[in-house]
Amino acid sequence: MVTVLGTHKIISAFDTRGESPQTLVAVNLPSVSLPADLQAHADTSPQVATPPLASGTIQQPRETTSSDATQQAVPLASLTAHEVVDVSFLAKSSSDSGSIAAPLKAASVATVAAAPSVKDAAKLDTQALHLAMQLPWNAPEAENYEDIGGTSYEDLSADPLILNDGDIELEEELAANEVFVPSWETYTIQPGDTFAVMAERTLGLGYSEVMKLLGEMPEKKALTRWRVGDTFDFKLSETGDLLALRVMKNARTGYLIERNIEEKSFEVTSFEKTAQATERLFAGTVNGSFAQSASATGLSYTEVAELSSLLSKKLNFRRDTRRGDKFEVLVETDMIEGKATDSRILAAHYEGAKMDLTVVRNSADDRFYTPDGHSLDPAFDRHPFSGSYRISSSFNLRRKHPITGRISPHRGTDFAMRSGSPVTSPADGRVVKAAFQANGAGNYLVIRHDNGYKTRYMHLSKRLVSEGDRVSMGQKIALSGNTGRSTGPHLHYEVLVNNSQVDPMRVKLPESKSLTGQALAAFKKESQQLLAKLENDNDGTVVASRSSSSSNGPDGT
Repeated sequence: MVTVLGTHKIISAFDTRGESPQTLVAVNLPSVSLPADLQAHADTSPQVATPPLASGTIQQPRETTSSDATQQAVPLASLTAHEVVDVSFLAKSSSDSGSIAAPLKAASVATVAAAPSVKDAAKLDTQALHLAMQLPWNAPEAENYEDIGGTSYEDLSADPLILNDGDIELEEELAANEVFVPSWETYTIQPGDTFAVMAERTLGLGYSEVMKLLGEMPEKKALTRWRVGDTFDFKLSETGDLLALRVMKNARTGYLIERNIEEKSFEVTSFEKTAQATERLFAGTVNGSFAQSASATGLSYTEVAELSSLLSKKLNFRRDTRRGDKFEVLVETDMIEGKATDSRILAAHYEGAKMDLTVVRNSADDRFYTPDGHSLDPAFDRHPFSGSYRISSSFNLRRKHPITGRISPHRGTDFAMRSGSPVTSPADGRVVKAAFQANGAGNYLVIRHDNGYKTRYMHLSKRLVSEGDRVSMGQKIALSGNTGRSTGPHLHYEVLVNNSQVDPMRVKLPESKSLTGQALAAFKKESQQLLAKLENDNDGTVVASRSSSSSNGPDGT
């Protein structure tokens, strides 16, 4: 059933048996009086030609075109109840008798709202439905029929359209054709991880391959001594087999391990990351201890310790420092992948009430000098170690022996040091004796220095040099201990002048050396650039400065 309201005319075609040509039936709706504006438009409307009727077809009486309301668009609101036509039941035309089975009848208002059934709607011929959809509507804003848009009436699914089916298929096709390229992945060591476990669980290696890899490593500690938070990089094939392993020994150097899957062999090579040197300038004011003031500028603990050790060679912090003293230090740091690794002091300046000191590193020998070439390092250091240790027994020729109880001279100085503490050479020289004495000195060393002095070290836990070795000032030569005849861990240190023991803490030591000739000229040329950066930060160095308002004492200690 099709109900069309406000149209000119309904033309419907019916196919009885599909044997004879279609027969058209013209249906005229009752005429009504039109408003003046519509009547004027109707008089000028073109006449609609009525198709000729087939033989035996009854034509209903009709009004003239000017008075036929179906020729013009009539608003639905202007129609009365008896003017609504029910076309839910259409008379069926007989091709044989040419009569109409049942006449059209007026419909009630309630009939208009009734929805057509699917069964009745299916009776309409496809061509008739198409023809009905093509009937023009005379919208007031449309000037001609060609301005009216149309639409399709194919059966569409009620499901929402998926418009990206083609894109999905294309992405799947591209993913299937994409060539696999191995990439580096990173694993972070977790509590309880061992290399054997990680090799099997993450890298897919068997026990035999793990043992074979450890045998190929130049340094097995790189794979066996891990800490929680350490990382290593690995690369897997498309099937999950290990291709390569990258393990760092420290921040700068590491090992690249490449695996041959077919032969189940490994090739280990060492590599070093490229570091970029960055210079930073720090400035501060002494308030409290010097170490705290230096740390407040942003210097690391290692850099503060190096600066304190450097200045202490000429500056007594307890006696010479005062609140308000100023200092600047130029530090060079190696940056690897955005992280700071090794750092070293290039130059430093301390301007105080009791001392004004400037020191510059000489790249030729890696030692510090004043700008005029005088060495900051003494020719002979007073103590054979870095830092400060308590004197447990001084040089004393009338000392009472702690074991025998007899008066026995103590011809050296004992320092209370834990076993394993590093012992350094106080000056350049050569090792002339390295031996062990069970009932006396234990492990001991004797070094003859270039200025003719000799030094002796007793009760060592380990000797790090051998007889005939050349040593330099500050070089680590042994570890303190408790070997031989000793009452506890300590270092026994002797200084011999003309083969006679003297008090190491009182003897006059040789003066420091100075640069001369070409060495001095090269140093001055190099130091000019560093001093310029130290005095004025116009070369792009990073400046860090901080001073504290707190103070521990008037003397800055």
